[in-house]
Amino acid sequence: MKHIIIGTAGHIDHGKTTLIRALTGRNTDRLKEEQQRGITIDLGFTYFDLPNGSRVGIIDVPGHEKFINNMTAGVIGMDMVLLVIAADEGIMPQTREHIDILGLLGVEKSILVLNKCDLVDTDWKDMVKEDIREELKGSFLEGAPLVEVSAATGAGIDQLVDTIQEMTEHEIQEKDIHTIPRLPIDRVFSMSGFGTIVTGTLVSGQIHKDDTLELFPDGKTCKVRCVQVHGDDESCCFAGQRTALNLNGVRKNEVRRGCVLAPPGSMEPTTMVDVRLSVLPDSKRILENRSRLHFYTGTAEVLCRAVLLDADELKPGESCYAQLHLEDTVAVRKDDRFIVRFYSPMETIGGGVILETNPGKKKRRDEEALDELKAKESGSGSDIIELLIKEHSKSAVTAAEAAKLSAMSVDEIREITKELAEEGRIGVFPMKKDEYYWHKDFEYEMSEKIRTKLREYHEKHPYRPGISKSEIYSTFLSQWKNTAYDALIDSMVSDGKLVRRGEYIQDSDFSIPHDEVYGKISADIMKKLAAAGYDFLRFDEFDYGSSDRGTAEDVMMLLIAEEKVNRITGDFLVSHEMLEDMITRVREKLADGASITLGEVRDMFGTSRKIALPFLEYLDECRITKRRGDERILY
Repeated sequence: MKHIIIGTAGHIDHGKTTLIRALTGRNTDRLKEEQQRGITIDLGFTYFDLPNGSRVGIIDVPGHEKFINNMTAGVIGMDMVLLVIAADEGIMPQTREHIDILGLLGVEKSILVLNKCDLVDTDWKDMVKEDIREELKGSFLEGAPLVEVSAATGAGIDQLVDTIQEMTEHEIQEKDIHTIPRLPIDRVFSMSGFGTIVTGTLVSGQIHKDDTLELFPDGKTCKVRCVQVHGDDESCCFAGQRTALNLNGVRKNEVRRGCVLAPPGSMEPTTMVDVRLSVLPDSKRILENRSRLHFYTGTAEVLCRAVLLDADELKPGESCYAQLHLEDTVAVRKDDRFIVRFYSPMETIGGGVILETNPGKKKRRDEEALDELKAKESGSGSDIIELLIKEHSKSAVTAAEAAKLSAMSVDEIREITKELAEEGRIGVFPMKKDEYYWHKDFEYEMSEKIRTKLREYHEKHPYRPGISKSEIYSTFLSQWKNTAYDALIDSMVSDGKLVRRGEYIQDSDFSIPHDEVYGKISADIMKKLAAAGYDFLRFDEFDYGSSDRGTAEDVMMLLIAEEKVNRITGDFLVSHEMLEDMITRVREKLADGASITLGEVRDMFGTSRKIALPFLEYLDECRITKRRGDERILY
């Protein structure tokens, strides 16, 4: 079932509230001041049922220019707007500003309601209709259906209802209820016995009773005690519905208009956004770099500075990329619409669409940054997530983090990244509860940096097996989690860029020269280890004879990497062949549940206690044996 929200717009005194009362039988002016003055100051909400049984929520937004901030809060989540124009006055200045705001905020479907038709004759009415059509040429309202009504007498109301039903059935798309729920809060109050209550239009997903949500941008968590839709208790609410939530865990004074309710950790509050910023064609202002503006998005209003990234100024009808530096924190997502008004005097001058919700600070005229913004503006969801992963490859990004940064659900992220991985554009490291992502361009760039360092190292130390994996990590990828780092190295190895030798990394084009120097030193090492027998030799005391000690130690490390020599507990050296023989003899001794003591090992190999003890500790470390009191048994 579609859940439809309709809003009204238009100049003060053109009859919006009266029209809603004619449609619904209810008065949306809830404040005493509104009723006394006859104007709508804050948002009013109600609903009515269409002939086909669908229930439509309706928002009465204020028409007076002093209350434009409330008007923009009401537009969030609207599917359609009724632009109310009084037949005795026609389009007025405030009507034009409402039209501009609706266009900037992405409202596409509208019905023109010519109200107060009972006050004018046919000739005057025809003239006003002609003026309206002329005025709306080139706007999103050009071609919108026009219905003549008198809210006061009820004339034309049935035709208006039929027009609304036809448009909702055939032209309005159902909102996505299978994504992250997001409720921008437009009202907050408390009721005795209930506590804190918030209202808003659910713009995506669904919220259930007993859900735990986070209040962004402040970070407080709360629990949904009760859900109401149009005054009725429900188990859940869906995108496109006006809803009231009774919250447990937050007080009224901790919540304000402009806050957003969403699942914990699903959004990333920000004080900076990258945008496409446009100035209205009929604006009287030129927007200069670093102008101070009022920024409105969803139900939030904050002051900001507009840094123009590819222009020095914006004239009426022009647009550019910009970075808005906000003076307070907001919670938004990509593709959210916004408007901006001059700091003083307060007048709407433009708006646009958010391209990046958590950007780094950008320099003006930076071509690389501008290219990224172009990709974000024109790209699909897949393009956006690929770019996000690319931007965060220096530390790798998890599915949960990507969801938070993009305000998508983790399931959406995983569906997109699965395709990206199959296309070879990103790398993926799956974990039990999450996934790490990096971009293949980053992998290539990083592999080239590592290979450059390895080539220099190999040239300087030709007999060493390479650089340790831990040193590569600390030099290039210390911001990564160790598990993800291992996966990245494995990917580079699979692609033939690197070679792993135990805990060492080599360049794939490198091979250790088993030349005359290597042969002489390695033969000498193996001969001395054989001569020592079971009396192991210490690494730092090894006698390399007349060979250069630095080169000889490199060959020793190479023999260890090649597993011809083992370096065991206590920094003792033993040939691999001899160590395997010792292990075999111990296993045979421990067969059938037998045990062995330190003294028995010493006597078995005719060595000393200082050799037998590290040998047994090595067996324990390798889980060949385990200690039981003063004895060892098989692990």
